Amino acid sequence: MSNRLASQQSAYLLQHAGQPVDWYPWGDEALALARRRGLPILLSIGYAACHWCHVMAAESFSDPAIAALMNEGFVNIKVDREERPDLDAVYQMAHQLLRRTGGGWPLTIFLSPQGVPFYSGTYFPSAAPEGQATFQAVLGSVSAVWREQRPALARQDQALLAALAASAPRRDDAAVPGAAVRAQALQQLATAFDPAQGGFGAAPKFPHPSDLAFLLRRAREEGDAQAREMALLTLRKMAEGGLYDQIGGGFFRYSVDAQWRIPHFEKMLCDNGVLLALYADALALTGEPLFRRVVEDTASWALREMQSSAGGFHASLAADDAQGREGRFYVWESEPLRLALSPNEWDVCAAHWGLVDGPGFEGRHWHLRVARAAGPLAVTLRRPEAQVEELIASARPKLLAERDKRERPARDAKLLTGWTALMMTGLARASAVCQRPEWLLAARSALRFVQAGRWQDDGRTSGHLLALPGQAAFLDDHAFLLEAVLALHDADPQPGDLPFAQAIAKAMLAQFEDRDAGGFFFTRHDAPALIHRLKTGLDAATPSGNGTAALALLALSGKLDAPQAAAYRLAAERCVRVFAATVLNDPASFPRLLQAAELLQATPAVAAAG
Repeated sequence: MSNRLASQQSAYLLQHAGQPVDWYPWGDEALALARRRGLPILLSIGYAACHWCHVMAAESFSDPAIAALMNEGFVNIKVDREERPDLDAVYQMAHQLLRRTGGGWPLTIFLSPQGVPFYSGTYFPSAAPEGQATFQAVLGSVSAVWREQRPALARQDQALLAALAASAPRRDDAAVPGAAVRAQALQQLATAFDPAQGGFGAAPKFPHPSDLAFLLRRAREEGDAQAREMALLTLRKMAEGGLYDQIGGGFFRYSVDAQWRIPHFEKMLCDNGVLLALYADALALTGEPLFRRVVEDTASWALREMQSSAGGFHASLAADDAQGREGRFYVWESEPLRLALSPNEWDVCAAHWGLVDGPGFEGRHWHLRVARAAGPLAVTLRRPEAQVEELIASARPKLLAERDKRERPARDAKLLTGWTALMMTGLARASAVCQRPEWLLAARSALRFVQAGRWQDDGRTSGHLLALPGQAAFLDDHAFLLEAVLALHDADPQPGDLPFAQAIAKAMLAQFEDRDAGGFFFTRHDAPALIHRLKTGLDAATPSGNGTAALALLALSGKLDAPQAAAYRLAAERCVRVFAATVLNDPASFPRLLQAAELLQATPAVAAAG
């Protein structure tokens, strides 16, 4: 046997192709082997930019002794979660049911030959303090349980499958969520809100873009002062902190601390597309210069570092350098930074970006953040504020040029349809706010890329969308693309926009809608079956496919005449209603569905032609 990943297209899988583990990609060959040999499956899910995925790969998967244990006792399958989000979503949910805790990457999950999980974790270290499980110990324990407790595992399998089935939304007589439910969501967010640093909860702290968009909408549409303060404080703190790349633009994935100072350094296209649209909305609401700089620099970063010559956008930039050192491309030592600047620039920027404070990263390096804003700093330095701002602005391109001399983090060059669509939406909304036609041109180029290479339509059936070459798209790809086409149409209407939007909507309805209960499954009706077929409306780092689909269908219905408009509105209403009871139990977790419900109630139904 040998490692079988060398022929894969995924950059993440190729990172593991030279390891002594007998890795298989997910597929019939590996699943059949597990059934034939009666072995459990060790399923490892990660992605190319993931720091802890790299750590576990170096510590464990590259160790011949650990690899031998894996090869002897398991059929080992490696999955790129960006390439197979359906597998990742199902097994993350199973992990949360098994462990009663949140998931993450790398996801390490042990399955029966039938694909049902019986034990799971995320990162397991190769060495650990006494009392904590090492990966080697976990392998031994799982093998023993598999040999000795098969009947108990079979009973657990059935219980887990029942729990997964019970998690699916079921339409009942619950009303479309109204104003009281939205107020409850606001109260939930206020309870979790950090009034000092913005954001929700403690460390690690994530941006929660859908929550912030919900708050911005309340501020804009209802004049809600509490929602406005929570949203804008969070957006300011994120933009001034280390979560944001102060030199090159764009956001890192999340902050390891509650103050937004030190991130995990991967940059994901999906995060930045959603955040670009969010900051454009904040800029439109407030006109704040800070938000304008974030929008301009993030859009520039996307075009400079992430857009391919074909028009689509690459997936991510890694957190680590080639030696496995996290963040080294982005952090600074004091002296090289000082030498890159003029004395006047250094005097201002050292205070502005926290270089006069202690090093915040690994005790030796500085990661730039706005430690002192230009206004207060000008008072302290007894200089005009405009001069301080000019010196900061002149320093940025110098530091960017100096930083670009370093070895760049690896880029995962895959062009995901759904993530490209998220960036298209961000660029379209930002272009409209900032009057930057070149951003709109970049988004249009991305749309042409999708239409030419990812959309197949023979004119006889509903069109067929691809997520990657040779791989059928998922619900999110359709929903995000429909949203993007409508955002482009709003910013700069073109004759082909609405016909293409209708084609996407028709494909989404034909291939994903639950025709009995309403709402949309994550996978196509003809997709190979997994242990559970997901239908979820939960908004996470990216918005939910169901919430986005409902909003986009409502937006599309508002641009069309009956009967098409009525059909799309009905599908959106069915989607909102099937999740109504779920949303009532935890409104703050479903801001996009709440927005769709609000839009349904605010706009009159369209009569279908009789």
